Amino acid sequence: MILLANIIIIIYTICLVLIFIYALAQLNLLINYLKYRNKEDNSPKLDFKNPDEIPFITVQLPVFNELYVMKRLLINIKKLEYPIEKLEIQVLDDSTDESVEMTAKLVKKIQEKGIDIQHIRRSNRNGFKAGALKEGLTTAKGEFIAIFDADFLPKKDWLLQTVPYFKDPKIGVVQTRWGHINRNYSALTRIQAFMLDAHFTLEQVGRNSRGHFINFNGTAGIWRKECIYDAGNWEGDTLTEDIDLSYRAQLKNWKFKYLEKVETPAELPVVISAARTQQFRWNKGGAENFQKMIKRIVTSKNISVKTKIHGILHLLNSSMFICIFLVAILSIPMLYIKNEYGHLKNYFYVMSFFIASSLIFFVCYWHMYKNIYGNGFVKFLKYIGAFFTFFSVAMGFSLHNTIGVLEGHFGKKSEFVRTPKFNITTIKDAWKTNKYIKKKPSFHVILEGLLAIYFVFGMYSAFIVGDQGGDFGLFPFHLMLFAGFSYVFFKSIFSKA
Repeated sequence: MILLANIIIIIYTICLVLIFIYALAQLNLLINYLKYRNKEDNSPKLDFKNPDEIPFITVQLPVFNELYVMKRLLINIKKLEYPIEKLEIQVLDDSTDESVEMTAKLVKKIQEKGIDIQHIRRSNRNGFKAGALKEGLTTAKGEFIAIFDADFLPKKDWLLQTVPYFKDPKIGVVQTRWGHINRNYSALTRIQAFMLDAHFTLEQVGRNSRGHFINFNGTAGIWRKECIYDAGNWEGDTLTEDIDLSYRAQLKNWKFKYLEKVETPAELPVVISAARTQQFRWNKGGAENFQKMIKRIVTSKNISVKTKIHGILHLLNSSMFICIFLVAILSIPMLYIKNEYGHLKNYFYVMSFFIASSLIFFVCYWHMYKNIYGNGFVKFLKYIGAFFTFFSVAMGFSLHNTIGVLEGHFGKKSEFVRTPKFNITTIKDAWKTNKYIKKKPSFHVILEGLLAIYFVFGMYSAFIVGDQGGDFGLFPFHLMLFAGFSYVFFKSIFSKA
C-alpha cells in the first residue's frame, strides 16, 4: 500500500506542477496582451486607391455535406467587396450527398451575375480538408488565398480590412478573430464561446505581440500563396492541418499578423455530439502536431528560446487534459492518503500552493471576459458563474479529450470527421432533424456517467475521512467534477441543445 501511495503522490505532483507551468505561461500571455492590445498599429498597408497595388485574391470554401448552410454561405460570400476582376471564388466540394446538386445550382446562379466562381469536385477525399485546399491551389489564380469554412459569415468589407497588411512581404498569413452568431443560444454555446474567446484574445494577441508562434485557425484568415508553397503546402497527416502548416511556415521565418479587431462571425455547434466531434479533432490534432513538430522547434536556430518554450506549450495545450484528468481521478485516493499518513502533512501544505494555478486562470479569463461583455460588479458576478461553469464542463470533457490526445501522441490515425452545421439562426430547432448528427453515443459516454458517480463518492468521502469531522478541502473540486461529468453524460445521452 505504501508503494501504491507513493506512485499516486508522484503522478499527482507531476501533473500539478505541469498545470502550474502552463498557468504561468498563460499569465505571461496576459501580461503581453495587456501591454500590446491597445498599441497603435503602424503596419505598412497596401494602397487600394492605387490599382497597381490591388492583388488578385482567391477565396476557397472547403465544404463536405453542408446541406443546411451552403445557401447562406454562398449568399454571404458573393457580397464581399472587392474589384470583381481581381476576385475568384473556389467551392471545394467533397460532398457525397444531395447538397452537391444544390451547390451546383447556387454556383451557376452566381456565375450568371458575372462573378468568377468555380464548383470544384474531386474523385476522392484524400487528405480530407487539407487535400481539397491543396488541389484547389493548383488552379487558384490569386496571389493570396482567403479560406472560410461553411459556417463562417465574413462581413462584406472583410477583404478590404485584411488584404492591405500584405504590404509587408514577410507577412505570410493574416488571421482574424472568430465571432459567434449564436453565442447565447444555450449553455453549451456559451461555454464554447468562453473557451474560444480566451484563445482569440488572450492567447493569439499574447503570442503574436511578442513574435511567438501563433496558428492559422483553419478559417477566417488569408494566406500568401508563396508562403504556402514555401512551407511545403498543405499536408493531411494530422487532424489539424492548420496548425501544421502554420508552424512549418513560421519555422521558415514567415510572419503572421493577427487582427483582434476584425471579427468574423460563425456558428457554434448546438448539440453536444457535434461539440464532442470538434473537441476530439482539435485535441488529437494538437498532440499529433506536437509529435510532428517538437524536434524541428527544439533544433531550430531561427527562433528564440522563449519562442520555443511558448511554441512547445502551445502544441501541448490539449495535453493538459491528461494532467487534469489524472489530477481528478487521483484526488480521491489522495484524500485518503492525506488522512492516513500523518507524516506527509508538510507535503500537503506545499501542494496547497498549486491552487495558485486556478487563481491565475481566473484572473486571465476575467480580462478576456470584461473585454467582450464589459466591466462592473454585476458583470464580475456573472463572470464568476461563467468561469466555474466553463471549468466544470471542461473537466467533464477531460476523459473524452484525453483519449483523443493519447491517440495523437501514440500515432493512432483516424478519419477527419467534420463538425455538423445547423443554420440555427434561421431554423430554431434545426438540430432535431439534422441528418448529420451522430445518433448513437460512444462507450466513452458510459464511462463519463460512471465518473460522475465516482465523484459523488469523492464528496461523500469528505465527510468520513480523518478524525476531526471530515476534510472538505477538495469538496468544491469534486462538486465541479460531478457537475461537469453529469452535464456531459446527460447531454450526450439525450442529445438536446
